[in-house]
Amino acid sequence: QVQLVESGGGLVQTGGSLRLSCAASGRDSSTTTIGWFRQTPGKEREFVAAMAKTGGLTAYVDAVEGRFTISKHNAKNTVHLQMTSLTPENTAVYYCAAALGPGRNHRKYKFWGQGTQVTVSS
Repeated sequence: QVQLVESGGGLVQTGGSLRLSCAASGRDSSTTTIGWFRQTPGKEREFVAAMAKTGGLTAYVDAVEGRFTISKHNAKNTVHLQMTSLTPENTAVYYCAAALGPGRNHRKYKFWGQGTQVTVSS
């Protein structure tokens, strides 16, 4: 079983930056991909970014390409999402998740964290 815990959310002004972290623990011999998703009330969970756990391959939704960066710290078993040039449209609950294979569909992701709120004020 894999446990994921997000941290780093908060309130930031337009143009500001935040770094989200996702700490993984537990026995995991099956997942290959770590992703970040976000969700606002009344909307479906949206893909933001993902990376292969072995490193190298990354993917981003077009809206954040060039502003968000997903990375991992192997020694700490942690994945980060560095977010820059934030706008109010980025306000959401951000979740990290682990999947058995690559993909952008949230239904492919088996393990989820509890989420962390990101609020960008105008």
